[in-house]
Amino acid sequence: MSILAALMFISTASYADEKLYIAVGTARTKKSILALPEIKNNLALQSNVSIIQAKQTIHKIITLDLDFMDLFRFLSSAAFIEDPKNTGIVLDSFKFSDWSSVGTEFLIKTELNLDGNTLVFQGHLYDVLGQKQIFAKKYLAGLSDVKTLAHSFANDIIFSLTGKPGIFLTKIAMSCDLTGKKEIYVMDFDGGGIKQITEHRSIAIAPAWSPDGTKIAYSLFTKRKNNIKNIDLYEYDFPTSTIRLLSNRKGINSGAAYSPDGKKIAITMSFLGNPEVFSLDLTTLNATRLTSSFGVDVDPSWSPDGKTLIFVSSRTGMSMIYSIALDGSRLQRLTYAGRYNATPHWSPQNNKIAFAGWIDNIFDVFIMNPDGTHIERLTKNQGNNEDPYFSPDGNFVIFSSNRTGTQNIYVMNIDGTFVKRLTYGLGNCVTPKWSVSPNVVQAITP
Repeated sequence: MSILAALMFISTASYADEKLYIAVGTARTKKSILALPEIKNNLALQSNVSIIQAKQTIHKIITLDLDFMDLFRFLSSAAFIEDPKNTGIVLDSFKFSDWSSVGTEFLIKTELNLDGNTLVFQGHLYDVLGQKQIFAKKYLAGLSDVKTLAHSFANDIIFSLTGKPGIFLTKIAMSCDLTGKKEIYVMDFDGGGIKQITEHRSIAIAPAWSPDGTKIAYSLFTKRKNNIKNIDLYEYDFPTSTIRLLSNRKGINSGAAYSPDGKKIAITMSFLGNPEVFSLDLTTLNATRLTSSFGVDVDPSWSPDGKTLIFVSSRTGMSMIYSIALDGSRLQRLTYAGRYNATPHWSPQNNKIAFAGWIDNIFDVFIMNPDGTHIERLTKNQGNNEDPYFSPDGNFVIFSSNRTGTQNIYVMNIDGTFVKRLTYGLGNCVTPKWSVSPNVVQAITP
């Protein structure tokens, strides 16, 4: 999964301040009004086909990306009163009053030109009410890198306004049965760019991203001698397109979760008899037992600081969520409601835990504080909703749902609103996992 390395940007102005203009990861209050005028270019390039197509693509992608966030209301171009022929993109080349008078809060000014075969894109973001520039950057990219350029600029807009990394170059992994078997697939954050990763013609499940986004661990149903079935753990490496076996210990090797430093995997194993949570060292492949109970311990998830795990255990009879320190101390039960809780995931901001809970004879998605307090139900009366997982910015939760008959992947805001379906025509898709935001560009300070 290589990201186009040819894209670079030059910071032409530092961020105006460290002010967070928009809060994310919380319930929505109101949308900010954003203006995105047409991309400018040199007069000599107005008939250049490459520039015309690139302008259209960049403008469309920026619009779709920012609209996906559900943070903005775009000002209609019919409301623009600025004369584009006599105004520019830098400070003092336009009037803030032309935009504040029509209700604009944030203004994006852009320009695209060509230097040989290199696209030169300049993007400026302005605080209209504060009458100041928030940031400005110049991006250099090849003609084939237009989409990455646009996503990168949109990511920078989100970061400058929210302080959180943009998600527009992230990926989602999942298990789908389009081929009649369950294989691992990867898609873009918005459901595009679908790619089948495995071809085992068996049952490949429970994908998990490495912290750097270059690998996916997953479990595979295999057969041993005498037709004995086993669930083995594998790892797919994107740069080399190779697969390596991580663990084929007898029984279950499933539910992998990489540690934040990428050195270990938390996983459920049953080679000692009872399914327990282990830590698997990715260098030595040695396994260290972390839990011990008469119940079944599954679905581990790391805290963002890597010091604590949450997991599901049936040690009290019903499957509930627990937390435990890596040395086996500080075991704490977090949930007491419902008959069955599953697949907990810790938000990257360490302020919430999402999980699936069986209630009213159906699975729904819930979130709660890391100590188990303040449980909120995000889905209701729309089929079974399972496998919740936070986006890297903590702003969204992806999950699987059979609300249309087949199981598909959906995404919603942290408050359960703005639900969007992401998968179509891939059969039943489950256990979605969101990659981290990749560092795809190198900043060069002039």
